[in-house]
Amino acid sequence: WFNPQNLWHKVKPCGHLVRPVAPTQLPGRYLSHQEGLPNLPVPPLQQTCERYLAALEPIVNEKELSHTKELLAEFQGSGGVGERLQKGLERRAHKTQNWLSDWWLTTAYLDYRMPVVIHSSPGVVLPRMEFSDRQGQMRFAAKLIAGILDFKTMIDNETLPVEYLGGKPLCMNQYYQVLSSCRIPGLKRDTVVNYSRSSRPPTHITVVHNFQFFVLDVYNSDGTPLTVDQLYIQLEKIWNSSLQNNKEPVGILTSNHRNTWGKAYSSLIRDKTNKKSVQSIQTSIFTVCLDAAMPRVSEELYRSRAAVQMLHGGGSRWNSGNRWFDKTLQDGSCGVIYEHAPAEGPPIVSLIDHVVEYTKKSEIVRTPMVPLPMPRKLRFNITPEIKKDIDDAKQNMNIMVHDLDVKVIVFSHFGKNVPKAHKMSPDAFIQMGLQLAYYRMYLQCCSTYESASLRMFRLGRTDTIRSCSVDSANFVKAMDDPAKPNVEKVILLEKAVKAHRAYTDMAIRGQAIDRHLLGLKLQAIEDLTSLPEIFMDTSYAVANHYNLSTSQVPAQTDCVMCFGPVVPDGYGVCYNPMAEHINFAVSAFNSCDKTNAARMAQGLESALLDMRSLLESTPKAKL
Repeated sequence: WFNPQNLWHKVKPCGHLVRPVAPTQLPGRYLSHQEGLPNLPVPPLQQTCERYLAALEPIVNEKELSHTKELLAEFQGSGGVGERLQKGLERRAHKTQNWLSDWWLTTAYLDYRMPVVIHSSPGVVLPRMEFSDRQGQMRFAAKLIAGILDFKTMIDNETLPVEYLGGKPLCMNQYYQVLSSCRIPGLKRDTVVNYSRSSRPPTHITVVHNFQFFVLDVYNSDGTPLTVDQLYIQLEKIWNSSLQNNKEPVGILTSNHRNTWGKAYSSLIRDKTNKKSVQSIQTSIFTVCLDAAMPRVSEELYRSRAAVQMLHGGGSRWNSGNRWFDKTLQDGSCGVIYEHAPAEGPPIVSLIDHVVEYTKKSEIVRTPMVPLPMPRKLRFNITPEIKKDIDDAKQNMNIMVHDLDVKVIVFSHFGKNVPKAHKMSPDAFIQMGLQLAYYRMYLQCCSTYESASLRMFRLGRTDTIRSCSVDSANFVKAMDDPAKPNVEKVILLEKAVKAHRAYTDMAIRGQAIDRHLLGLKLQAIEDLTSLPEIFMDTSYAVANHYNLSTSQVPAQTDCVMCFGPVVPDGYGVCYNPMAEHINFAVSAFNSCDKTNAARMAQGLESALLDMRSLLESTPKAKL
């Protein structure tokens, strides 16, 4: 996310993705269809300037708005700076497969120096599993591994079904980036390395238990994956050879500020043994975290507890050291955490849906009774310098853990069924609920980010749906106004929902404003010209200060994704709308006295119920 007050403050990643309608899947040869995908367009300059002004209207004051109007008139005038930058972008679009994707990866993720924990990496909470004993947990972990390997076979054979959205094929590139990849820290910029395309693709995963890492080969010598029984036996061996938890949690280093971790990384891998151990983790297909059990909690609190377990591991005393946060995919018994640079939520959720279905299947495979080699424990030589780095990382992690407040709620009153009965888009309906909840708490509208998928285009990632609009503002202000008749409120709600739907359609067709404005800004930086004033304007700062950072991540599985706020005084809101209920995860920082996750979750619940009763108690408005 761009922070316009300071040119070198980097973009904050957000980019979980909205699917206005769930993509349908058709089996098909996989990357051949990539060639047929259209390139991401560069929207017309005038269109973006007009839409930008419309987006500012509900969130800035009149004085700021009229100042921005003047700046924009100058910017897009004939022969002006805007025209020159626009031409530069169009040239870039002509020369590359996707004018945005490299810039976005670098600016939104690799140059972003805050810790990936909370600030960037989303977690996914799976439905609660009741394990009667540790063996049950291990059995489930073995099935989880087998399920991911089954999904990997489809990726490797290119038999993964191509997804379609509104009849158009989607870019499938992100599926290739999720497994066998890892983020590598740098002193000023990170890199992401994918080992699946190397001459000898990895055949091992890493398993971490009591802060100790193991290499587990998951394929037999004939290339077939290990069966669930075999995996279970290997996990038992790992568990039994790492019972003591007095080891230094090297993995916690990955949770630090990226520059700090970059420095610690250089000193860590100076030692040959450490370097080999780190490489084994980085090249592994994915990581499985066998965590220490957390204290038992009620059903109601379970999901919120599981969410923080997924996001940060609960602190250095619990499981935060039982992670390698740079790994693209890490799995535990109650969920998943993924590093966001290579992919958005939906490919991860597709993988989860597949794995959850896989774990439900009964196993009929007879396991060959071949003795399997002992999984290899990774060794680390901890110098006093590294020990200090680990202690610092623990302290920083514990501060972050205490600061994050996450509330996961199951809204059980209704799901997609109610908005659909009123011929409204469920996503737009939920977003209007959020706008209403926020307005009731703060008596003002705020800049709102909802991610939209650009996967209709080759190598497409995300753009922003600005859910706060003139129409949403009109609705939320009218909703609690006793002078307004209900019929009028319904008309305003319908209008707001339609406007959101229209913005969503525009965004997924590559016609939204945020990535285009970012492109114009980056083009100016690349051209080494002075930064146009529109990017140093107060309005631009307000527009990019997302007090609500939101994402719909639909899944077949009854799970919910969660992520931290993107500004100190904001909320992160992720939701999975099911047919008759909605899973929500709301996050906020305790260090901000203005925000409160539980209050926002409560407010959201009330807003949605009030919107339903408004619709049900009002005779159908004649539009």
